[in-house]
Amino acid sequence: MNVHWNKSEPILIDDEILQEAVMEKLPLGQASHAAKVEQIHFSEILNLHLEYRNILRIDHLWEFTSLSRLNLNNNLIEKIEGLDRLVNLTWLNLSFNSIKKIEGLEYLQKLELLNLTNNRISVIENMDALEKLTHFSIANNHVGQLDNVLYLRKFKNLSGLSLLGNPASKDSDYKFFIAAYFPRLMFLDYRLLDEKTKNEASIKYHYVFEEVRHEELQMQQAHEAEQNQKAEINLHTDAFVESLNGSSLFKSMIKDDPEAQTIQCVPGVAPLLQTFEHQMVELCMQLFDTGLAEHKRRETELSSFFSAQAKVMTDYQEKASQILAKFEPQHKERIMELQQLSDPDMLRVKISHCNDELSQLCKSLMAVEFQLVSQLEDVIKKFDSNMSDMINNFSETAQGIFAQCRDLEDDYHQKVKEIVVGTLENVAKDELEEDIPEDVKMLFTDRDTVMDALATSHDNHLLKINDRETQLVTRVNAWKVALIKGIEDKELKQNRMRISDIHRYVDYLKEQLEDFQ
Repeated sequence: MNVHWNKSEPILIDDEILQEAVMEKLPLGQASHAAKVEQIHFSEILNLHLEYRNILRIDHLWEFTSLSRLNLNNNLIEKIEGLDRLVNLTWLNLSFNSIKKIEGLEYLQKLELLNLTNNRISVIENMDALEKLTHFSIANNHVGQLDNVLYLRKFKNLSGLSLLGNPASKDSDYKFFIAAYFPRLMFLDYRLLDEKTKNEASIKYHYVFEEVRHEELQMQQAHEAEQNQKAEINLHTDAFVESLNGSSLFKSMIKDDPEAQTIQCVPGVAPLLQTFEHQMVELCMQLFDTGLAEHKRRETELSSFFSAQAKVMTDYQEKASQILAKFEPQHKERIMELQQLSDPDMLRVKISHCNDELSQLCKSLMAVEFQLVSQLEDVIKKFDSNMSDMINNFSETAQGIFAQCRDLEDDYHQKVKEIVVGTLENVAKDELEEDIPEDVKMLFTDRDTVMDALATSHDNHLLKINDRETQLVTRVNAWKVALIKGIEDKELKQNRMRISDIHRYVDYLKEQLEDFQ
């Protein structure tokens, strides 16, 4: 049975509630100052407590991107949702709510502790993304089948598990079952699992456990093979040469071409088609290998760019730290002098001097910021130039290979055309030397139809080659444009945040001086 201590009306999360929750956990002086200058950034908050508030729905948390711990226990929440942006969450407490289904956790890959105690959950599911899970509590829910608990065996780091109060925990073999199937588990229902219990469980469930472990091994191997295949496909896609490591392009040319299938039945065409396929596959493999090599070069260039960017940022931080290290002790001394002054005229002079020093501090920090921006612009410009050269070279190489594919198609078309024309003449003279299917022979009684079919086949083949070329060149150029724009947009945003931080800091110091006026 769920217990909610606060009996007021259900509420929804909004900015006011979040501001209040953040302020409650800040030190008194810091909270007072934060409220005054309105500089609370939700993106910087690490812990958030929203328990005992009769919250009905998880919402409005998208700005808490750095959040590590979230407490939403003792509310009225019915569904796990609204957590997609909380990718740094390691601790999530949703106990004492009204949740019926485990869901909405797919982005919480860093989660280590999940507390779902005292809810209405009947199935343990949808937790695959929680690879780092170490503690899971689902006590006092409706989990009825012990076999369902085996779902948790995928979490190799799981050391603490609580299932007490579920129908499944009433099974007479409950403790031994869990101990046998979770040999790494240290705590069950908040009590230490002793070695004696583990040994007895191992003996009791030995044969069954071996079968399960064999099945899991097969599943793991199949999963790894699938993941490797996906990773390989992703690599090929990122290199813009997916499906070019074989005969896929050639088969796509023939697949939807019934005219070509008919013409292949003409004696002499099949060997030409085989030669054409072999040559096409060789060219596609050449392009595929080039694409992978170019992808590796781009990754190396990208890594070099990030290293150069990091070096510039480190230099900037050192310079800014030096400025502040020199300023702050002097500013502290000036504040102490102000505290000792009682003469209003002298006080005004000293305050004016302090304000001048603050203005100079702002100028110095801004000068370093502008220097940083200039250096980063140079780094980005150089990276853009290098990447553009790579992309252009790759595009030109690809276009050259596709041009060779078209030449192959032209050569194949001309040779097939010669055979077709000869066959048309032989059919007209009834001088066929080899037997061909009756339907093909009937087709060759109509010269215009055959020649139209041949031309259509040729056009279809060229269209497939041209479409694949356009797709590759368009995508690789769009990728480069998006990459550079993303880097520039991110740097612009960070520049604005740094400038804003400088002004906020200086304004904060100036407000301190106002207390002496």
